[in-house]
Amino acid sequence: MDLGLQGKWALVCAASKGLGKGCAQALVGEGVNVVIVARGDEALKATAAELRALNPAATVMTVTADITTAAGRAAALAVAPRIDILINNAGGPPPGDFRDWDRETWIKALDANMLTPIELIKASVDGMVERGFGRIVNITSGAVKAPIDILGLSNGARSGLTGFVAGVARQARLVSANVTINNLLPGAFDTDRLEVTLAGAAQKSGQTVEQVAAARRGVIPARRFGSAAEFGALCAFMCSAQAGFLTGQNILLDGGAYPGTF
Repeated sequence: MDLGLQGKWALVCAASKGLGKGCAQALVGEGVNVVIVARGDEALKATAAELRALNPAATVMTVTADITTAAGRAAALAVAPRIDILINNAGGPPPGDFRDWDRETWIKALDANMLTPIELIKASVDGMVERGFGRIVNITSGAVKAPIDILGLSNGARSGLTGFVAGVARQARLVSANVTINNLLPGAFDTDRLEVTLAGAAQKSGQTVEQVAAARRGVIPARRFGSAAEFGALCAFMCSAQAGFLTGQNILLDGGAYPGTF
């Protein structure tokens, strides 16, 4: 299927590795020009080289910055010629016990996983409306639907973003102009983030990381962790010309782990 994205411009956050990188790879494969942002310069440049090799016809630009800061967002927005596609992504806050988190810890989590996506949506959505095309995908977490006890910071911040998106994504001014906003909720994917979560659970339970990982795979009907490539493929479809009737949705990709109907 031709996703109708050739020549579009995307801003992909936290794209040097993991799920952000998977999304950037899928978009570049469809002929999308990308501005990729991450804090680690070396990993970011290595990813950019991979993307250019994947599709030499696509333009790949890099911004080494912390997207969760005002300065980082300004740097990314200054580089992007325009934003037709916005992939909001940021590393999740650390696991732990809520009794140990002070106000500063909460504010940091909200800045990264709620307020930064909102600021980037605000900065890009009017231009999308004017051009008659826009796709915004927020990478949140399966924990929005099925909270994980040690990820309280993530549960709270990402749920706040989800509530915000539920309202703004349904504004007729946006949807009638072919601008959509959706959330993509990963379950357990084979990323650095999962390694941190497993390590936290192991420390809390007294088990080894390998034991915790085996138990986690055991409750996933697919009996495996997801890959960044398959995550990116779904993200690319959600950004496609064919997905203009999809907005305000929370798309869960978790190998069947969530047991609910809704």
